[in-house]
Amino acid sequence: MPEPRTWQLAAGSAVLGLALAAGAVAAAGPWDNGQRKAERARAVAAGTTGGAHHAGAPAAAPRRPAPAPSAAGVLRALGTPAGPGTTATRKGDDLAAVLVPLLADPGLGPLRTASVVDTATGRQLYGEGAGTPMTPASTVKIATAAAALSALGPDHRIATSTVAAPDGRTVTLVGGGDPTLDKARLKALADATARALRTRANPVHVRLTYDTSLYKGPELHPIGRNENIAPLSALMTDEGRLDDSRSGPAPRTADPAGETATAFAELLRKAGVTVDGDPAPGRAPKAPQAKTAGATQAAPLARTYSAPLADLVERTLTNSDNDLAEALARQTALARRQPASFAGAAKAVHDELARLGLPLAGAHFADGSGLDRRDRVSAALLTGILTRAADPARPTLRPVLTGLPVGGFSGTLAGRFGTGPAASGAGLVRAKTGTLTGVNTLAGTVVTADGRLLAFAFLAGRTTSPDTAQPALDRLSAALAPPR
Repeated sequence: MPEPRTWQLAAGSAVLGLALAAGAVAAAGPWDNGQRKAERARAVAAGTTGGAHHAGAPAAAPRRPAPAPSAAGVLRALGTPAGPGTTATRKGDDLAAVLVPLLADPGLGPLRTASVVDTATGRQLYGEGAGTPMTPASTVKIATAAAALSALGPDHRIATSTVAAPDGRTVTLVGGGDPTLDKARLKALADATARALRTRANPVHVRLTYDTSLYKGPELHPIGRNENIAPLSALMTDEGRLDDSRSGPAPRTADPAGETATAFAELLRKAGVTVDGDPAPGRAPKAPQAKTAGATQAAPLARTYSAPLADLVERTLTNSDNDLAEALARQTALARRQPASFAGAAKAVHDELARLGLPLAGAHFADGSGLDRRDRVSAALLTGILTRAADPARPTLRPVLTGLPVGGFSGTLAGRFGTGPAASGAGLVRAKTGTLTGVNTLAGTVVTADGRLLAFAFLAGRTTSPDTAQPALDRLSAALAPPR
């Protein structure tokens, strides 16, 4: 049974401020710079498999290596109490009077839930079915990101490595689950591998295998072949994209690991290594527990690392990157000794959020990206995660906030909040979008006139068109921002 509407006023409490305006956007981190295209409303015209549709201009190269690089600029006022005499922007009944008519917009369809929370106190200021599980679409990435940061920390990097067999005649390229591995890093790995091989033998003559055994279960996402996500493999280059795009839908290779290994073999040859035949799947040799006299052990050769997890989370949220989201879910599974599969990731994400004390009644994480319609989260869970991320005692979760697209400026919100009643949210609303056929969601944060940071989540189901649902969601979140 849907929950009744509830609204409370968190008055007289110390509050957190978030100084955010257009000038702060430029400092919002490596994945926030530039004017990216908004999430486009192509869901209605999609095939029966569904899928999220996100479009964007090329992302800037990641800065390295400091974690959460945008936290200082975007969250400089976080944890600063409001000045003496500060009062709430609206009383609880006034907030309801504003939001109830907006939530009744026909564009939101017959299923709609809402939660608005004061992050300084954790109190719900407004709720409509806030605990009801709903299909979240891409807003589930907020949960995926928080679980990964909680389990691994913002400094964690994903490795791709090479290992030589004891006989020195076979080199194995080992996938660690990094979908951001690009051609430049692959070349650097090949050059470092060639140098390491030359210390063992000269001339160098090897065969190449590649190991994708880190991931378990099916490679294809349940939605099947789709431009929104590549086959899930522990070894891939540029997310398996067949064009030069860095985000959004794109044609994908059917064999990301095989193509990466083929490219690596050619790079080894250019570095002076003779590679016999074509690369073949294989397991990396394991070093023996004890070295016996005269024995040659399997030897690590070279390794390349992804950007820090804080950067990966920001990119995931800003661009709604499905491939990265699934990688983050599997990294969480590995950290919690679960299989790196859909099922293992689902358990790991759920358990990690439980450790954070979040409301998980009815929650189900069928995937990490939100492409799977079996995902279920509540508006209360999303605002709970955002509130945890704003907690000064939990700095490891801060990239969940700094990675959110900025209304009218970046990521999947770059083309929204431009005109009409929603324009007051431009530069002030930071939120993760979600779009599937018949599902439209928005969850994020907004700063009130008196400097309070509010977390909100609005989830709508059975919508008929994103052309009407998205503006309705924008108006809801903008209503929480100060009037222009």
